[in-house]
Amino acid sequence: MSGTKTRLGAAVGVLALVAAGAVGCGGKQGGAAKDDASSEVTCEVTRETRVGIATGNATGVYYVVGNALAGQLSSATGGKLTGTAAETGASVQNIEQLVAGQYDVAFSLFDTAVNAVQGKGSFTAAQPVEALARIYDNYTQVVVRADAGIASVADMRGKRISTGSPKSGTEVIANRLLEAAGLDPAKDIQAQRLDLGKTVDGVKDGSIDGFFWSGGLPTGGLTDLFTTAGDKVRFLDITPLLPKMAELNPAYQAGTIGKDAYRTPTDTPTIVVPNVLLVRKDLDANVACAITRTLFERRDALAQANPAAKGISLDNARKTDPVALHRGADKALQDLGAR
Repeated sequence: MSGTKTRLGAAVGVLALVAAGAVGCGGKQGGAAKDDASSEVTCEVTRETRVGIATGNATGVYYVVGNALAGQLSSATGGKLTGTAAETGASVQNIEQLVAGQYDVAFSLFDTAVNAVQGKGSFTAAQPVEALARIYDNYTQVVVRADAGIASVADMRGKRISTGSPKSGTEVIANRLLEAAGLDPAKDIQAQRLDLGKTVDGVKDGSIDGFFWSGGLPTGGLTDLFTTAGDKVRFLDITPLLPKMAELNPAYQAGTIGKDAYRTPTDTPTIVVPNVLLVRKDLDANVACAITRTLFERRDALAQANPAAKGISLDNARKTDPVALHRGADKALQDLGAR
C-alpha cells in the first residue's frame, strides 16, 4: 500500500511540474473577460480577475517593469485585479501570444506594434490589438568587443553578432540596421539569435563579437557586462543609419545613452523608439481602464523597480497612432487629464 502511495505521489509531482512548465513556456496566463462594447466604462473591476502580462528577457527592462506592474494591480484595485508577468521573447512573440489569448497585456516596441496593426513585417495580416498607452522609450544599444575590429555596423560583416531573441523587437531593429548598413543579416554575419543573458555570457567568454539590444536605461544585463568587462567592450554610434531607419518608420528618433547609465567614459548617440502596452481589442474595458490607471498612478513605484519607468508620462500617453487606443484606456487617460 505504501508503495502505491509513493508511486501516486511521484506521478502527481510530475504532473505538477509539467503544468508549471507549460505556464513558464508560454502556457495560457490570460484570464480577463471579453468586452461588452455597449456597456459604460466605469473602471470598476467587479469580479476577481487575473491578467497575464507578456514582458521580455529576464535581464531586460520589460521583465522588471512588467513584474512591478503586476505587483501593483492588486493593491490598486482592492484585490479584484491581480497580475502575473512572464518572461518571453518580447515584441513579435508577445503580440502573437496576446492575439492567441495566452496573455492579456503585452509590452511591445512601437515599430513592431505598427507593423502588427498594418499587417506588415513579421505579420501577414492586421492583428486585433489596441494600445493602453505609449510608455517609456527604448534605446538601441549596440555593443562590441573592443578587440573585434568593429567601428560601425558595416564592419560586422563576417563577425559573430547576436541579433536578439527570435521574434523580438530587438531582432527586428537589428536586421533593419544591418540592411541599412548594406549587409544581409542571413548571409553577411554569423548571426546568433540569443536572449540577452546568453548574449552577455558570449561576449564575456569571447564567443560573440557584438550584439544589438533594444531596451530601457539602464538594462540589468548591460550593467553587468560593463561592470565586469570594463573597457573591453564599447558602444557603437549608429546614428549615421538614422535617415534610412526613419524612412522605414518615423518612430525611429535620435537619442543619447548618457554616460551615467553604465558609467562609460562618454555619452553615446543612438536611435530610440517608444514602447507601448498592448491588449486585444475585445479585452473587458473596465479591466483595460484599471490597468491604465494603475500604470500612471503607480508610476513612482514602477520607477523604483527600474528608472526607465520615469519615462512613463501622461504627456505622451495618447501618442499611439496608428495603433488605436482601447476604449477602456481612453476613459482612464481622460480621467487622468491626458490630452
